[in-house]
Amino acid sequence: MTNDTLPKQAVLIVNAKSRNGADAFEQARRQLTERGVELLAAQAIDDPTRMQDTVRAALKAKPPMIIVGGGDGSLSSTVDDFLGTETVFAILPLGTANSFSRTLGFGPDLDAAIDTIVTGRKLRIDLGAIDGDYFVNAAAMGLSPLIAETVPHRLKRVLGMLGYMIWAIRVAFQFRPFRLHVHDGTTLHKAWATEVRIANGRFHGGIELIEGADLQSGDIVVQAVTGKSLVNLSWSWFTSLFKLRARKQTVTEYRGRKLRIETRPKQKISIDGELSAETPVTVTVARAAVWVAAPREDQTAAG
Repeated sequence: MTNDTLPKQAVLIVNAKSRNGADAFEQARRQLTERGVELLAAQAIDDPTRMQDTVRAALKAKPPMIIVGGGDGSLSSTVDDFLGTETVFAILPLGTANSFSRTLGFGPDLDAAIDTIVTGRKLRIDLGAIDGDYFVNAAAMGLSPLIAETVPHRLKRVLGMLGYMIWAIRVAFQFRPFRLHVHDGTTLHKAWATEVRIANGRFHGGIELIEGADLQSGDIVVQAVTGKSLVNLSWSWFTSLFKLRARKQTVTEYRGRKLRIETRPKQKISIDGELSAETPVTVTVARAAVWVAAPREDQTAAG
């Protein structure tokens, strides 16, 4: 047995209101049990606002691992409480974009997530923080939060990523570029921007946008789509989606352990898909903050 072996006892907590949560709970409980994971408790939560309290209550018993099922917002809202514990934070990707599971290397597939929990490894990763609010993957300001704030829940639930794209076209006409100031502790950087991503992980909106971000780097990355043109923003997303060489020419990146971000006018910030902050903010990184369940390197390469 190696030091990074995942425990075989866990608590399962699933947001049944996430896009795929209701169907996934029974499937996950059955498969985990069949594959040798002893579930100390298993709960399907019908009220997403109770997720954090439920996880906190489970952590009091210091279980070896807690498996949280839900979208990126559910994961982000519960991860804070794992800081300072030895409990492994394992996830089932049940949302729309599932950016964090993509960053970890097993993607949006439930079977792949269960396989990771059964055969993977525990890995110590960094967390990002915006004014002390920790997040697992990425935050954004600009067009993305406007979409998150206004997209109808039914459209998101039924059509998933396609629903986001349809709604993005509609709300783009209401959007205006903004002035961005990023202070890295030494230099004040100024630019016009249409979108800013604050990244702990590589994926945002289900697309690999911030290739330079790393869960174990000790840095946070602020990536700005610079300029005033929404056409340029669309081009940035397109080139990133298809991994064209031109994608790096559409963005500017700032990196560090502590960055101050200000905008004119103020911008709302979507943290892992949920509106949770507003500029100005201070962005920091918590080094090696929590244990997570991740695929082994050979599993990631195979995927």
